[in-house]
Amino acid sequence: MSRFYAGFAADGAPVQVRFGAGARHDLSPELELLGIARALVLTTPHQAEQGEDIVRSLGDRAVGLFSGAAMHTPVETTETAMDRAKDCGADGVVAIGGGSTIGLAKAVAWRSDLPQIVLPTTYAGSEATPVLGQTENGVKSTFASQRVQPEAIVYDPELVATLPAGLTVTSALNAMAHAVEGLYSRDANRLSSALAMEGIRAFVRGLPNVVETPGDLAAREDTLFGAWLCGTVLGQVGMALHHKLCHTLGGTLGLPHSETHAIVLPHAVAYNEGAARDALKPVADLLGADTAAGGLYILAKRLGAPLALRDLGVSQDALETVADLATQNPYWNPRPVERAALRALLQDAYLGDPPNSGERQ
Repeated sequence: MSRFYAGFAADGAPVQVRFGAGARHDLSPELELLGIARALVLTTPHQAEQGEDIVRSLGDRAVGLFSGAAMHTPVETTETAMDRAKDCGADGVVAIGGGSTIGLAKAVAWRSDLPQIVLPTTYAGSEATPVLGQTENGVKSTFASQRVQPEAIVYDPELVATLPAGLTVTSALNAMAHAVEGLYSRDANRLSSALAMEGIRAFVRGLPNVVETPGDLAAREDTLFGAWLCGTVLGQVGMALHHKLCHTLGGTLGLPHSETHAIVLPHAVAYNEGAARDALKPVADLLGADTAAGGLYILAKRLGAPLALRDLGVSQDALETVADLATQNPYWNPRPVERAALRALLQDAYLGDPPNSGERQ
């Protein structure tokens, strides 16, 4: 069992990080550290059974279970969870799940300053960041604040050992997207880039093993370590076009989070690679490809990830709306965000074609 304290930002509070098979069964180190005596457990509806297991393990330190977490953290769901936390007198939350549940925990912490213990069940990496994305009236917005950074993270590889192969791959690519964009971020530095490459390397090394042998706990812990590193990068530097596109697609069309990231990643990288070739060369080299975008596309295809937005139910007409919204208030990006080029990117992602196919036609 491994334990880490991490707080790379000069003004950031330390975060306790613990790795270990079965660690979820005893959260007393985290409860005592944060002074939590009345924990509200959070899950999505389909992970309610896992939440009930945590409630039982907490004993009299649990005051209830809220199983209403939803994709993209709808504000109305957060308000319902806040009412539940107040009604049961919770003095902290324990979130078990992926980005949806951890997003809800962050949203509750933003409104109440309750301390958080999070137990990730995917590789998305949200738990390692002080970033919160929320959806209201069909529009997703994000912001960063140390107030939403979970104070304690418990990585139990047994929680991802039964993760289906498809979700294993898409959530891993979601995490890798944080690190890849971090390499060419305006705020990139030697530490963030070193973390990014080590996180990407852990996934490239470990993903084939966990897809072939899902119950390999050593490989699962290795890839969880990669998720932590990639998420830490997201918390340290700003993101660019890839994340803007995914937030727009997810918030506007209600698309599944990790699948959207998996599909968009190689295309967003291709859009930026000409302006950030030196930053992305280590990724291309690691993947044994001429370009980082091409290597990421081949990796996703080899691992069986979804490749086309149309397979998620996106229509051609919706691409026009997404292109319009994504060019409004764009994130900083190494290449200017131009609507025509962005629309070509979206067309490739819609069809599942290799990156830059539209620009070559």
